[in-house]
Amino acid sequence: MTQSSLPETAAAGDLAAWITRPGGAETLAARMGIELLEATPQRLVGTMPVAGNKQLYGMLHGGASVVLAETLGSIGAAMHAGGGHIALGVDVNATHHRPVRSGIVTGVATALNLTPAIASYEVIITDEAGRRLCTARITVAPNTAEVIRRARS
Repeated sequence: MTQSSLPETAAAGDLAAWITRPGGAETLAARMGIELLEATPQRLVGTMPVAGNKQLYGMLHGGASVVLAETLGSIGAAMHAGGGHIALGVDVNATHHRPVRSGIVTGVATALNLTPAIASYEVIITDEAGRRLCTARITVAPNTAEVIRRARS
C-alpha cells in the first residue's frame, strides 16, 4: 500500500525523501536500497542493488525484482490518484528472463492504463549492460480511499 500525500509534480528527490522519511527505514523499499531517479504518473525509473537482495544461490532474488516493480507502480498510481488518496495493488506478476549476481538493476515502469479506477504498469528491469532481467506487470487501484469513503456512506 502506498499512501499518497505527495504533490502531483513531486521530483524524484522528493519521492526518495518520501520513501526514506522518518519511519521509512521500516519500509521494504528503503530496506532493499531502492532509489527513485525519475517519477511521473506515466513513467518511473528506479534502481536497486543486487547486493543484499540475493537468494541462496547468489543471484538476485526474483521477489526482489517484484518488490522493485510494485514499488514503482504503486508510487506512480499514488501520484496519478493525487493527494488524499491511497493506492493499493490488486495484481502483480513477473517473468524472470536471466539471472544477475552483482551490480545495480534498473526498473522502468511505463503506464499502460491510467483511469480513476485502475492504473496498470509494465515494468522492465535490466542489468547494468542493459540486458532484460525481468518483465513485470502491476495493476493498482489508485483511488481506494474514495471507494472506501463511498462504501461507508
